[in-house]
Amino acid sequence: MLVHGILPPITTPFYPDGNVYFKKLESNVERYSRTPCAGIVVLGSTGEAILLSDQERRDVLKSAREAVAPNKVLIAGTGIESAIETLRLTEYAAEIGYDAALVRTPHYYKAQMQAANILAFYRTVADRSPLPVIIYNFPQATGYDIPPEMVIELAEHPNLMGIKESSGNVEKVRKMVEGTRHIQRSVTVTETFEAVTPRMLAAATAGSRGDGGELVQVGALAGSVKGMPSSAAVTIVGKMKTRQKEAGFQVLVGAAQKLHPSLDAGAVGGILAFACLAPTSCYEIYAASKEGDAGLARLKQERIAIAAPRMAELGIPGVKYGMDFNGYFGGPARQPLLPLTGEVRVEIERLLADVRN
Repeated sequence: MLVHGILPPITTPFYPDGNVYFKKLESNVERYSRTPCAGIVVLGSTGEAILLSDQERRDVLKSAREAVAPNKVLIAGTGIESAIETLRLTEYAAEIGYDAALVRTPHYYKAQMQAANILAFYRTVADRSPLPVIIYNFPQATGYDIPPEMVIELAEHPNLMGIKESSGNVEKVRKMVEGTRHIQRSVTVTETFEAVTPRMLAAATAGSRGDGGELVQVGALAGSVKGMPSSAAVTIVGKMKTRQKEAGFQVLVGAAQKLHPSLDAGAVGGILAFACLAPTSCYEIYAASKEGDAGLARLKQERIAIAAPRMAELGIPGVKYGMDFNGYFGGPARQPLLPLTGEVRVEIERLLADVRN
């Protein structure tokens, strides 16, 4: 599966009493679905997944799944400290239609998190997961930083499709890209080389039943499809035109302030908390880089050069207030995370005054 571009790891909205505010969750997802983001991540670190009950995690996954647009990649954060609980949540995500699982590094028993433990954990999850798995490294939160050599070794597993690298270490990104360059896997994409997932194919087929929804090789149509070449490389699935593309081990980053240099180092996109409040600003950096316009990418990166690292320092309460300021619903965080002071809110408003959402 292809995951290139910008994906916001969406927040979980709460009422003032701490209960999940599902209508606001759905509203945010619907709005993100209208942005140029490639998809969304549900129950990442920014989603306060660690502060939710097991049932709340499932309910949040289901609510977001029902609200997302069919053309957006949908990734579930399913990482829990044990492999068996991670798999249980991953299996649920697969049952309700998610496209991939984001699994953070286990870290609580740090002294025992040696190479053998991490390798066994990810291989066990990848072996049994019904979804492609993305490794999630976030040492600022976990206190554990998975080494690039271990990532390169894990990348050989056919069901480990990539990593979200949130350390902000661009040189580490470069090492992982170089060390996995030999890995090439065939993935299904649209005619314009955007992501296609089994959920998208099912929707395309269901939407065209009774209207020629079968698979047809375009080459067999002898050029009868307007605007399409007669090429067996393109297949029609329902009303969707697809083709195959070679994709490597996909490195996505989690530090918006390092997005442009990370893309230069070979990253294919970012799962960025800053995209929760300013998805368009993040996408513009990615789009300029993808088009080879380094000058424009640097300019767009400079626009968030002060805001992005400061928002990272302020954490989830800061991200949520930034969302409120930019027209999404952020609302309160759960304790032990506390509300921002009035002074910090004014600072955020100043930082985001010229940041597009």
